[in-house]
Amino acid sequence: MSKQTRKFPEGFLWGGAVAANQLEGAFQEDSKGLSTADVSPNGIMSPPDFSMSQFNLYHEGIDFYHKYKEDIALFAEMGFKAFRFSIAWTRIFPNGDELEPNEKGLQFYENIIDELRKYNIEPVITISHYEMPLGLVKNYGGWKNRKVVEFYERYAKTVFNCYKDKVKYWMTFNEINVLLHAPFTGGGLLFEGDQKNEQEIYQAAHHQFLASSLAVKAGHEIIPDSQIGCMIASMLTYPYSSKPEDMFAALSQDRKTLFFSDVQSRGYYPTYINNYLIENNH
Repeated sequence: MSKQTRKFPEGFLWGGAVAANQLEGAFQEDSKGLSTADVSPNGIMSPPDFSMSQFNLYHEGIDFYHKYKEDIALFAEMGFKAFRFSIAWTRIFPNGDELEPNEKGLQFYENIIDELRKYNIEPVITISHYEMPLGLVKNYGGWKNRKVVEFYERYAKTVFNCYKDKVKYWMTFNEINVLLHAPFTGGGLLFEGDQKNEQEIYQAAHHQFLASSLAVKAGHEIIPDSQIGCMIASMLTYPYSSKPEDMFAALSQDRKTLFFSDVQSRGYYPTYINNYLIENNH
């Protein structure tokens, strides 16, 4: 019996993915502002520490900010065809609401893109990955404020224009539905104690949907051949039994995730989420 050789299809992008706050370090270098990750020393599911008195691994990462060249050389040795990374919003707009970007931040990511291109590695950029400017949290209340849509759109247009000739693969938000599970990480939302305000969470989600759609529209105008997507954290819910009530309970739980992909894929709110919002006075 002859052996069959299986190969990736032509154009398949095999590689790896990271987030700026996970690996860059240099958290206040070259005019970078503070982000929500910079005050989250215990991870995305824990409350923030605004005193910044605890050790925070995000502040140091693996020092990719200074060692990206040698790291990318290692990616090339591994045969990477693509490398997905995020831009730290606070490197481009340190407080989030500035009118002009930080040129040092823009140059840093252009250097990364050029280094990737040197090894024929396709850059895939996430515009927002588990962080946002702390200034937008303190001064505007995070994503529950519609004003943040305008700031995000400005940020997205800035990076699209800057890298339009070098990057065609983009993502607007990483795991956009993390808002439901970690509201501070996903949307810069602060609540008293452990009491989450679900209405504010869904309002923040609505603003992120709007921001994402405006970014996609701008991206296709600025980079006509761009491919722009989003990402959700998806886990299947298994019913306890085959009883109808258990099956429906599992479906209802899954819809909390599917809602985020449905809205972005179809462009409208599905009936099940409209009913849920009405039933819960949202």
